[in-house]
Amino acid sequence: MEQKPSAENPMRLGIAGLGTIGLQVGREVDSGHVENMVLSAVAARDEIKAARNIETFANPPKIVPAGEIGQHADVILECAPKAVFDALARSAIDNGCIFMPLSVGALLDQPELIERARMAGARIIIPTGALIGLDAVNAVSQGPVTSVTMVTRKPPRGLEGATHIETIGLNLRSVQEPTMVFSGTAREAAKGFPANVNVAAALALAGIGPDRTMVEVWADPTVQHNTHTIHVEADASNFTMTIQNVPSEENPATGKITALSALATLKRLTATLVVGT
Repeated sequence: MEQKPSAENPMRLGIAGLGTIGLQVGREVDSGHVENMVLSAVAARDEIKAARNIETFANPPKIVPAGEIGQHADVILECAPKAVFDALARSAIDNGCIFMPLSVGALLDQPELIERARMAGARIIIPTGALIGLDAVNAVSQGPVTSVTMVTRKPPRGLEGATHIETIGLNLRSVQEPTMVFSGTAREAAKGFPANVNVAAALALAGIGPDRTMVEVWADPTVQHNTHTIHVEADASNFTMTIQNVPSEENPATGKITALSALATLKRLTATLVVGT
């Protein structure tokens, strides 16, 4: 039987990326708010800035290269730029770690990582993130599912820098009314909005896959919060769910709930009582 983490033998966490999400999660773990878990290592593009960020931690972790972080932890939380995703994923997987990616869209481009994890005895666990109801989507997908559709509405500035927006040449500052800027599959959405709708990839992986899951993205100046509505039609249940996420002050493309979701997922790894599928 696998040994359960304890105060004497805590689970070691490595965080890749000390931006809005990584730094918040790191502080919580360092403060002892995740039972039987310690922050053992971080990887960051700017190591000098990272050192400043962690100097007030009770137990400052090691700062290590992204490609080596799997050697210093049992679970790796990825919240880093896409450019280092491959190195992080392979380091975590090849060292048999639990890999928790927030850049979920990258998994759609590299499905071979799942088989690689199976062979290495590693696990890939995807936090719910800024979404809602992935447990229900996963449950109904055990039977026949007719359709899964997600409609995302964001304040226009929350879509700045998205590949698809740049491709179509849309000036987001000129958007004065709700405007649908994308309609297609979750796979296409993940490519067009790599930093904006990782939730689409998570929804697809929880349910009927990236080529059957449909996505609409709206630039909507009438909303103040990032809003995701999921419509599901299945043999077991038909349901609609909506979540309105408060954008982070530091990064409008990221909802405040994302860091909290990552923290909740980490707590599940060491908790005695776990609620939900």
